[in-house]
Amino acid sequence: MRGPGPAAAPPGRVGIDDVIAEELDDAITGAMREAGIPGVGVGLWIDGDDAYVRAFGTSDKTTGTPIKTDMHTRVGSVTKTFTITGVLQLVDDGKVRLDAPISTYLNGVPGGDRITVRQLGEMRSGLYDYTEDPRWLAAFKADPYRAWTPQQLLDIAFRHPANFTPGARWEYSNTNTVLLGLLVEKISGQPLHTYLQRHVFAPAGMHATSLPTGAEITSPYVHGYTNFTPDGATVDAAGWNPSWGWAAGATISTIDDLHTWVPTLVRGQLPDGDRLLAPDTQAQRLRMLPTGHPGLGYGLGIADFNGWIGHNGELPGYETIAVRLPQDRATLVIVVNSDVDGKFGNLSSLIASRITKIVTPKHVWSLPKEAQPNALPEPSAPPASPKP
Repeated sequence: MRGPGPAAAPPGRVGIDDVIAEELDDAITGAMREAGIPGVGVGLWIDGDDAYVRAFGTSDKTTGTPIKTDMHTRVGSVTKTFTITGVLQLVDDGKVRLDAPISTYLNGVPGGDRITVRQLGEMRSGLYDYTEDPRWLAAFKADPYRAWTPQQLLDIAFRHPANFTPGARWEYSNTNTVLLGLLVEKISGQPLHTYLQRHVFAPAGMHATSLPTGAEITSPYVHGYTNFTPDGATVDAAGWNPSWGWAAGATISTIDDLHTWVPTLVRGQLPDGDRLLAPDTQAQRLRMLPTGHPGLGYGLGIADFNGWIGHNGELPGYETIAVRLPQDRATLVIVVNSDVDGKFGNLSSLIASRITKIVTPKHVWSLPKEAQPNALPEPSAPPASPKP
């Protein structure tokens, strides 16, 4: 017999009693078996009452080491939330204007006098995504340990014409966030990894989070398995260099740190009560515009997935979801150490869907394949993007 949920549970959300926890366990492990996922870490917190924090499966298929919730992982495009926080802090400081052309601050951007800082953050610039370039994809597959500079990535993007007039529509492009990372460096006078450490990670109490300058990943860490290889073989990508993602996708973090970050991101308020951003700036960040995909809105480096606010991320071997459902006071973090699948598509979305069908049935996670901004190509498919 199922026990009652917490008295404060909002309509449409169930409490995480022992019965629900067991149901979640079964749903997650069932999905792992179906999709062949080596390891999954999950954290679900509901303010004031319940928490569900679990790890299932293995972190390292060679040694059989179990995955644990305190392990470091590569979080892909969740990085965009940090980089754009830096931009918005500079807006608060009066050093950057959201509606100024990017050419005001950075030279060499094609059409930069017509592309605003805001349009870059909202994914509405029209700039070609360098990770779609076939030659870059071939180079990445041939040597995933190679270091890339931000300018090298932009040079690839700028060889292509813009895909549309700035502001005409939404299109996910890592080029946008690489430019914003350079903007933070130019205006602050600090390397991006230093700026984020001093102004974002440390104030938020995220002591296990960093933007690496090379291929390093902090121990203990999750090994990530991918078949984004020339022959489609599945390999361990833990040591691959994420510099190709940089400001758009290279951050390392943990489930606990992301649990701290997501409410901070959505509220615009640090854990100690101080402001992360001014209220007006935070309101602009959360102004979700349509993407052309049902159930998916996008603000300034932050998305609305059927009511869940935050970001997902993917790069070879790793998938992450870090989101909050404000009306239910719920925070959800998922890490998956594989992107190898030919049936279910995005594996972290598979896990999120199974979880939310149980605990928030009115807000089930759904991300259509065509709207997935982080999708990796299938090995047999034509070259596509390993977007962070």
